[in-house]
Amino acid sequence: MVTRTVDLRSDTVTKPTEAMRAAMANAEVDDDVLSYDPSALRLETEMAKVTGKEAALFVPSGTMGNLVSVLVHCNIRGSEVILGNNCHIHIYENGGISTIGGVHPRTVKNNDDGTMDIDLIEAAIRDPRGEIVFPTTRLICLENTQANCGGRCLSVEYTDKVGELAKKHGLKLHIDGARIFNASIALGVPVHRLLQAADSASVCLSKGLGAPVGSVIVGSKSFIAKARILRKTLGGGMRQVGILCAAALVALHETVLKLEDDHKKTKMLAEGLNQIKGLRLNVAAVETNIIFFDVVEGAKITAEKLCKNLEQHGILVMQESPVRIRAVLHHQISESDVQYALSCFKQALTGRVQEENGN
Repeated sequence: MVTRTVDLRSDTVTKPTEAMRAAMANAEVDDDVLSYDPSALRLETEMAKVTGKEAALFVPSGTMGNLVSVLVHCNIRGSEVILGNNCHIHIYENGGISTIGGVHPRTVKNNDDGTMDIDLIEAAIRDPRGEIVFPTTRLICLENTQANCGGRCLSVEYTDKVGELAKKHGLKLHIDGARIFNASIALGVPVHRLLQAADSASVCLSKGLGAPVGSVIVGSKSFIAKARILRKTLGGGMRQVGILCAAALVALHETVLKLEDDHKKTKMLAEGLNQIKGLRLNVAAVETNIIFFDVVEGAKITAEKLCKNLEQHGILVMQESPVRIRAVLHHQISESDVQYALSCFKQALTGRVQEENGN
């Protein structure tokens, strides 16, 4: 019988805190489709300020936020967006930019650190003289942190260079900043500086920040005006949405301060996993709250069986491939949880239990 659960599947699994629940219960609300919800307006105003943009818009999900942003920039069907082959928009958002927007993705290889080589991005930009046969490049998308690369952070210097390249060719730059606050804390750089080169960005409220629902997209006033219409078109216009925005405001004020501790505990887990025979990972590549690790060939257990074994002990992780597993930490994982998880990993892989198992 499982008596303890340590959920490392994602930072999306957090439960609303008591402060969030209280804020939701007491939220001041109105009709947000008519732009009158005071709690939504407060959240959007604060997010615009934090990100250094003119305006912001609450959306139900990061997927919708990215889709709306791409469609605003690529408002002509047959437009092309350049993005990483390993990025969230390309892999995990149902191909929405193509199926709904008629936007063609042109991928560039993501390096291990989450970047794309600048020269490869430039080489992927279509020559306007070939528009009789080519799609028209209108947008470049980056992701910070880059989740599939293990939560790696894109530096200001790199993002600025991509922004300069976009301007050189008359393109727009969108940043999928689902975990931009994690990047900000890890790099010691304010969010607004990390997004300075971007024409738009999406910021998730329900990942590291721990709010129950939603994302915010930011950009110029004209961008947000167009985004608001597309949000309604896609079914994302909600009425008394201030109930959700109130929880997000609590997350913005309280949870951001906990991200540094999340990163420290993630490093602790990574270093512990690296000491267990049968597992392989690059501890130096763990920069924020995401760990990818492999079950090596010749280990006493497969990745699939390891995940099932861990689940029997209340440890929930996500299998990414036949050999690879992902663990993601958040503010509701304690140091004791990390130690307990490590003891369960060690028991599953070696048959021995650590004396300090976190109980």
